[in-house]
Amino acid sequence: MDRKGAKILGAFIDAPDWKTALERVSGWAARSESRYVCICNVHSVVTTGQDAEFSRVVSEADMATPDGAPVAWMLRKLGFAGQQRINGPDLMWKYCEQASKRGESIFLYGGSDETLAILQPKLLAAFPGLKIAGAISPPFRALSAEEDAADVARMNASGAGTVWVSLGCPKQEKWMAAHRGTINAVMIGVGAAFDYHAGTIVRAPLWMQRYGLEWFHRLCSEPGRLWKRYLVTNTLFVLGAIKQLAFGRAR
Repeated sequence: MDRKGAKILGAFIDAPDWKTALERVSGWAARSESRYVCICNVHSVVTTGQDAEFSRVVSEADMATPDGAPVAWMLRKLGFAGQQRINGPDLMWKYCEQASKRGESIFLYGGSDETLAILQPKLLAAFPGLKIAGAISPPFRALSAEEDAADVARMNASGAGTVWVSLGCPKQEKWMAAHRGTINAVMIGVGAAFDYHAGTIVRAPLWMQRYGLEWFHRLCSEPGRLWKRYLVTNTLFVLGAIKQLAFGRAR
């Protein structure tokens, strides 16, 4: 597949619309293809310049979508007029709606046991035809080879077309890349989407999402944990974007 997109601060980001993004994932899922999708916000893009392994993972993804409003804005500046945000929570929600109509199974990997216990009935209530083939909350430590093999076997035996991965960046992206070729499904890294849809984290109001202020809402919700990330990464992104647009090249 020819990827249509552009490098933003060195990270190649695809420029699909919603229809294209959903169709790609559903097509791969229907054929049980082992693929992975990165959902890239400002933090992800900046991290590609600080972590060589993560940069490779994003560049080799089957699709890397523009999550953050600034990332979509950069794609518009680089020639993709009207580029929308293709963010994790909305991609998961839209896909589950479509999968429920097709009778397609999904698998959930990540989040806490408590979050998964709330999330699954909420998804089934919203989409009665949805099939949740399984859910795993892995421990907050490196898995043994035996534990990992057991999880992979369970996913493959479930028949799920997609595995939605909520481990946080960059852990989830590295996990997906390491499992391409062993998990017979499309893996999509959706960050905090499980918590948003479960209601354990409150998502920003729609007006803040539309104006690219979702990051500010998260910062206000968790200032102690997130202030450094947003202060540093947002500043680096702005400086990098100015340099790229001024000199016409990504690093």
